Amino acid sequence: MTKSNNYRTKSGRVLTDDDIVRLSVEVESADVDVKALKVRKRGRPFIGSGPADVVPVRLDAALREAVETRAAKEHVTTSDVIRRALKEFLHVV
Repeated sequence: MTKSNNYRTKSGRVLTDDDIVRLSVEVESADVDVKALKVRKRGRPFIGSGPADVVPVRLDAALREAVETRAAKEHVTTSDVIRRALKEFLHVV
């Protein structure tokens, strides 16, 4: 006899072995796009063409305050302000 495993749903409901069998039959008989199920978008969204690197930068108090003030004024993050400033300075599209 096989040992029964305990599985729980995200809401905390315990799934029995019968529930697992019923769900597997339901999935096998349904027209499911497996590729769509495998695509997972985890983590932060891409900035530009791919994953972004984190680059620590030290700012003096006056520059930090200026960045935070600008971000608050435009209702964006400080990272957005810094990225935009670097793109403009470096002439990167």
